[in-house]
Amino acid sequence: QVQLVESGGGLVQPGGSLTLSCTASGSRFSTYTMGWYRQPPGKQRDLVASISTVGTTNYLTSVKGRFTISRDNAKSTVFLQMNSLKPEDTAVYYCRSLTIGTWGQGTQVTVSS
Repeated sequence: QVQLVESGGGLVQPGGSLTLSCTASGSRFSTYTMGWYRQPPGKQRDLVASISTVGTTNYLTSVKGRFTISRDNAKSTVFLQMNSLKPEDTAVYYCRSLTIGTWGQGTQVTVSS
């Protein structure tokens, strides 16, 4: 069974940056479309960004131009670079393989002064 492990969350001031990482077990990472979701307190979980096996990316409108999703197949890792962070970006961030449906455990991102 594939496992996804996120890291890189934390507390950051408005306008700051964070990079989240998600590493997959197994040998089939390169065949997965990957996504990052987020769930603010008391709200639904939304897809923030996705990246296909050939590197095609899609973003939630509110993060376009600020967040960048990328992948390193050799390291079985997907990244989410988050710049110009806003308080409304505060959420638990989850990675997911959109191909097989596996979720990571989540990592907290808090944007606050």
